[in-house]
Amino acid sequence: MAKIVGIDPGLAATGIGIVNGSARRILGFAYGSIRTSKDFDIASRLDRIYSEVLNVLQKERPALAVIEDVFSLRQQPRSGIMLGKVVGVILLAAKRSETPFLEISTREAKQVLTGNGNADKAQLERSVRDRLDAPAPIRPDHASDALALALIGLYRFC
Repeated sequence: MAKIVGIDPGLAATGIGIVNGSARRILGFAYGSIRTSKDFDIASRLDRIYSEVLNVLQKERPALAVIEDVFSLRQQPRSGIMLGKVVGVILLAAKRSETPFLEISTREAKQVLTGNGNADKAQLERSVRDRLDAPAPIRPDHASDALALALIGLYRFC
């Protein structure tokens, strides 16, 4: 049995998903998100994300953290740069908490859980919900995406 934390990075909202169990049997899960306000400067927002991720990793002591890899859209290169900053503080939190981690691309996560690397967010959420036997939709989307990453870590780790 293992505990895996999935992290879906975002400056406005970073999703956190925690899954306990094995590849054959999921014993429990939890999820949420870390929100930051656009009213604060970038450094303050990154500090909040770092501090809260570090707190989760130190408290939960997972066997593995699975972090969504950085991606950039050709039409919005600045968002890719900002996402890189968020991932950087998350990787630092993993290092400081001595949590092993791996990075997985969005496309890979969708492929593993839905069989379609181009699946939309609703398809991914339904697949995550079905695998967790969750009674209601998992919201916000960042939390659902983080649970998807945690599930993949569980499948690969156990």
